[in-house]
Amino acid sequence: MKLWGGRFAKSTASLVDSFNASIEFDQKLYKHDILGSMAHAKMLGKCNIITTEESQLIIDGLQAILGDIEGGLVTFQIEYEDIHMNIEKLLIDRIGDVGKKLHTARSRNDQVAVDIRLYLREEIEEICGLLKNLLTTLKDLGTIHKDTVMPGYTHLQRAQPVTFGYHMMAYFQIFKRDLARLHDCYERVNIMPLGAGALAGTTYETDRQFLAQQLGFSDICQNSMDAVSDRDFAIEFISDASIMMMHLSRFCEELILWSSAEFHFIEMDDAYSTGSSIMPQKKNPDVAELIRGKTGRIYGNLMNILTIMKGLPLAYNKDMQEDKPPLFDTVENLKDCLVIFNEMLKTTTIQKDQMKKATKEGFMNATDVADYLVKKGVPFRSSHEIVGKMVLHCIQHGKAIDDLSLDEFISFSPVFTEDILEIIKIENCIASKVSYGSTAKGSIDTMIQQAEDFLSDI
Repeated sequence: MKLWGGRFAKSTASLVDSFNASIEFDQKLYKHDILGSMAHAKMLGKCNIITTEESQLIIDGLQAILGDIEGGLVTFQIEYEDIHMNIEKLLIDRIGDVGKKLHTARSRNDQVAVDIRLYLREEIEEICGLLKNLLTTLKDLGTIHKDTVMPGYTHLQRAQPVTFGYHMMAYFQIFKRDLARLHDCYERVNIMPLGAGALAGTTYETDRQFLAQQLGFSDICQNSMDAVSDRDFAIEFISDASIMMMHLSRFCEELILWSSAEFHFIEMDDAYSTGSSIMPQKKNPDVAELIRGKTGRIYGNLMNILTIMKGLPLAYNKDMQEDKPPLFDTVENLKDCLVIFNEMLKTTTIQKDQMKKATKEGFMNATDVADYLVKKGVPFRSSHEIVGKMVLHCIQHGKAIDDLSLDEFISFSPVFTEDILEIIKIENCIASKVSYGSTAKGSIDTMIQQAEDFLSDI
């Protein structure tokens, strides 16, 4: 008989048992469910809702069940629907009628809400650790390659010269914001719903502050209907995860491009590449491609849970049972992607000479020539036109701007003097950009020091 079956004249159909059950996926919450139940039992004893002896018997029984589950000695039963009922049934079988007192002053509605928060709080802490590892890798690459010249791109066209280190520090800033979003999300996850009951609280004199302290929550939900009926904290996490995956995907796209023969800026380590079943020469960046592909999966999880929640009246509805698969899938895939991406990046070989060679093409010093004229008093639009004509001349004559003689420069504008021949060198173009801290050696050193300080503080 179901633990809730007293009102029913006959059993549910076996088809309904299978359709209704969530134990196949929510068994992942066994530890969090037991921890929440142990704290609840302790509170019941403290408040004299059950005796101290009964409270301790329940806690000991739950502790033993936790050990057996982790030892692989427990098989969950679909007839008990979910992880909550499975554990409660195990407890009753072990300690008898005292086990039936555990659910006093509690509903599965607030029970599952606290389980998910305990689970997600733990996972966010782990993901933040993985993000810190990635930030450390990016800082290290920024330090090693602060002088490694490469083309910077807009519209995937060569634009201005930068350094590989500066490019990595751009991603440092990106993933630093991702970390901040997770820290912010954690604050809303770390609020305790236990004690809300089904939706309207309980008639028992419970101690929710004691429960929050036992479970490490920073605050309690103020409205019992809200406590059991929303999953915005989970939606927020998956949204943050989607943004993070978008950043990983963009990074992977660049690595995929850079590893192609057309760029050859990097070479993936063999351990993070795959081959072709037909073409023996191929070395494919499949790990980066798969991370890029999994981004769509995480986006799908976000739309999944948003769609589940969009039409639900307050308070709990059975639809919300389906919140866990997209949440669990997001957590596991995000963690996997962060781990393997970091290792792939750390083992990637940077082809410095090829990067520098690429800066010699594409007239990447054209903007610096235009700025030179402006500093000599030429209006910017006039300067832009002059340098545009200069680039056209170079294209027509198969030259780079670096190849022009001083006389050729002067033929486009009498403002040019001999110093232009030094200014147009790619290394000098990079070193001259100081107004925004663009790629000047001093500014990237400052950026790296700030990154080191940030990492030592978290």
